[in-house]
Amino acid sequence: MRVLAAMSGGVDSAVAAARAADVGHEVTGIHLALSRNPKSYRSGARGCCTIEDSNDARRAADVIGIPFYVWDMSDQFHTSVVEDFMSEYAEGRTPNPCLRCNEKIKFAAVLDRGVALGFDAVATGHYAQLRNGVDGLIEMHRAIDPGKDQSYVLGVLTQQQLAHSLFPLGSSTKTEVRAEAERRGLSVARKPDSHDICFISDGDTAGWLRERLDAGEGEIVDTSGEVLGTHEGTFGFTIGQRRGLRLGKPAPDGKPRYVLDIEPVSGTVTVGAREELAVDHIIGIKPRWCGSEPFEELACTVQLRAHGEEHRAIARVSGDDVQIELIEPASGIAPGQAAVVYDGTRVVGSATIASARRRTLA
Repeated sequence: MRVLAAMSGGVDSAVAAARAADVGHEVTGIHLALSRNPKSYRSGARGCCTIEDSNDARRAADVIGIPFYVWDMSDQFHTSVVEDFMSEYAEGRTPNPCLRCNEKIKFAAVLDRGVALGFDAVATGHYAQLRNGVDGLIEMHRAIDPGKDQSYVLGVLTQQQLAHSLFPLGSSTKTEVRAEAERRGLSVARKPDSHDICFISDGDTAGWLRERLDAGEGEIVDTSGEVLGTHEGTFGFTIGQRRGLRLGKPAPDGKPRYVLDIEPVSGTVTVGAREELAVDHIIGIKPRWCGSEPFEELACTVQLRAHGEEHRAIARVSGDDVQIELIEPASGIAPGQAAVVYDGTRVVGSATIASARRRTLA
């Protein structure tokens, strides 16, 4: 097959490209220039898409012995990921930009361009596994390394996209991948993994949003409506947040307060006790199924954060909505996050959380 290897400049994508070449694919490395103003150097493990990353990817391609190109996709990235991120926060939701990037950029724009150029598949350094299902469809499963599994952020991929995807690292651990990079002589073998939001290199999400969105001052209240403090913008908060509330009045029981609700129109942030965060029912919208749409009811597990635990649940498909009943309540679930549905290790699909019903306390 003719394969495009998306090379970020990190160790995972470099080893993935090398493995794709090893099995006989005709591999071409591409680095996606996603930033309109790339910096020369990253700050430790924060950020990506720097000039340094591009150079690291090029050096890895040279060692592997494959052609290498840089594709400028900064405009698409800004429109589909960065602007979406800002608008979601402005509406009081907490988006996951990695899912949007996978959906709109890495496995949509890149794949579309690749197919138009005659390529058969895109290979990435994501940790996930692809298998042939008994129904003839391609199934996506969790990686064998639970600490590196990235199936959650790939839960937006459709069957058509999975059929043109390769994840060469899904059956390996991170330790094995770094050791292999050392053996291959790849200079990125010990390069730190990038983390946090790639386009916010200093990790200060609230500060980044404050520079780009109207401040929108408002009040912080408890569940009885008593005003406890003020804030400079709802985008500085997320459901379940405890730190940085700067409340002038402590709780009667002396326990920490947590963000329960965010109302961007009125600018009101509601806080309460930890137990008030527990939710037992979620409504998901805009579902995307990795294979066939599930039957009306599915006993499953759901993952509600990129590095969160699995929760046993019953998912019911109702038109364009997915109703998810949690067997045991989960805490800190925010609108805008993704609920990814699993059947064992297999990814069934995902939906964007529109609302979450808090558990009724006795």
